[in-house]
Amino acid sequence: MKIVLDTNVFVSGVFFTGPPGRILDAWRDGRVKVAVSAAILEEYHRVGSVLAERYEGVALEPLLTLLAVNAEVVEAPELSERVCEDPDDDKFLACALAAGSGVVVSGDKHLIRVSGWSGIEVLRPRQFCEQYLASRPKPGG
Repeated sequence: MKIVLDTNVFVSGVFFTGPPGRILDAWRDGRVKVAVSAAILEEYHRVGSVLAERYEGVALEPLLTLLAVNAEVVEAPELSERVCEDPDDDKFLACALAAGSGVVVSGDKHLIRVSGWSGIEVLRPRQFCEQYLASRPKPGG
């Protein structure tokens, strides 16, 4: 299964356990594939830089490099019309469309409100874990 991760889910997964961490574990274990676009990678980098300035010892760069190498990086043109109330969130839908992914994982209310647009389901991290990870064993296990 291929998914797109909202920035807050990615960052939360790096620093905390719980559903976002479980999703990154599933990616690491090969149970899900993550798709990103240049715009999403840029936002991940920007947020990582802000956190690194604010909190000593925070270094997202190694994981961002891993993501750029191991995720499916797609060319995702901007949507022809705005879908989300916050137009900055449209890049996640554009990436899902370009990657052929039916799922965006996000806690963002603007994205959640448009769940179902063009067949793309927007799920909160806990919902995603319950629906897609609970019954999928780790490879080899």
